[in-house]
Amino acid sequence: MNIVLKSAVAAIALAAAAVTAVSAETRVTYKSAKTGSSYYQMGVELAEAMKAAGDISVTLEESQGSVQNVMEVRARGADYVFTTPPALVGLAQGGKAMFEGKGNPAFDDIRALFPIPSLTMHFVMSSESGVTDIADLDGQTILLGKGSFGAREGEKYLKLFGVADSVEIADVELSNAVAALKNGQIDGFVTAGSYPAPNVIEAAASASVTVLSMTEAQISETKRIKLTIPAGTYAGQDADITTTSLPVVAFTTTKMDDDTAYALTKTFWENKARLGDTSPWWNGVEPTMLSNVTGKIHPGAVRYYKEAGIELSEEQM
Repeated sequence: MNIVLKSAVAAIALAAAAVTAVSAETRVTYKSAKTGSSYYQMGVELAEAMKAAGDISVTLEESQGSVQNVMEVRARGADYVFTTPPALVGLAQGGKAMFEGKGNPAFDDIRALFPIPSLTMHFVMSSESGVTDIADLDGQTILLGKGSFGAREGEKYLKLFGVADSVEIADVELSNAVAALKNGQIDGFVTAGSYPAPNVIEAAASASVTVLSMTEAQISETKRIKLTIPAGTYAGQDADITTTSLPVVAFTTTKMDDDTAYALTKTFWENKARLGDTSPWWNGVEPTMLSNVTGKIHPGAVRYYKEAGIELSEEQM
C-alpha cells in the first residue's frame, strides 16, 4: 500500500471515529420549572452530573409548571425528559381535572425514570405581618404566582382554611417574590419547591421572614404527605417547620429507546450521593420513593432497577 493510499485510509478511519464519537453522545431535553425555583436548580445540577459522568448531554428548559410539562408530551420526541407529580400523569391519562377535554393518546405513553426531591409547600410571610398560622391570613396581600403547582396548591389551601375571600392576591410573577416582599408590595408568598428552596433562602437571608407551619388537622385536610423542614434550614429558623409535600418524578415516553432510559437512570442513581454533597435536597431521595409511581416505569429504567436489586411492582413493569 503506497503512502498516499495509507494516508487516505487513515483519514477515513479518523473520520469514522469522529462520527462514532459524536453519535455515541446521548442528547436529551430536560423540562423542569421556572428559573429561580429549586426544581430549575435541580435541573442544572442533573445536567452537570450527567455531562461529567459520560456521554449524556442535557439541554435544560424553563417551564411554567408541571401541567405544561405533561401537555408537551403531545408534540415532543424521543429525547424529552420532564418532571411532574405522578398524580398529574394519572389525571392526564384519565382526562380529568385540568386535563378534561384535552385527552391525547400520547399521555398513555408516559413512563417513569427516577424520583427526585418532593414538592414542599412554603408559606413565607414577612415577620412584620405578625402572621404565624395560615388560618390568620385575613387582610394580607399574598403572591401565589401563576400556572404552577404551588399556585394551585396555595389557592386550594386558602380555601380549605377559610381565608380565600379575605386575602388579596398580588398580580406579581413568582420570580419577583423576594423583591416584592422586601419593598412591602406583598406580605408573603407561596412557593412549592424541595427544601431548601432558593427563593426562600434568598428571602430569609435578605429580610426577616416566618415560614408557616401547619397543624396536624390542617395537614389532614390537605390530603398531602406530612414533611418536616429541620430547624436551621433557613436563616432565622429556630424551630422545625411542619408542612406538606407531593412526590415528583422524572418521566419520559415510550419514544425514548431502552438504552437511553437505562443510561439516564443508572447515571442518576450512581451520582446521587455526589449531588447530595453539594445540595442537601438530593439526600432525601431513596429507591423506596419509587412506590409513589402509580403508572409504568420505562423498560430501560426497569432493566437498571432489576440489575440493582430494587423491587418494583407488577403494575410498574
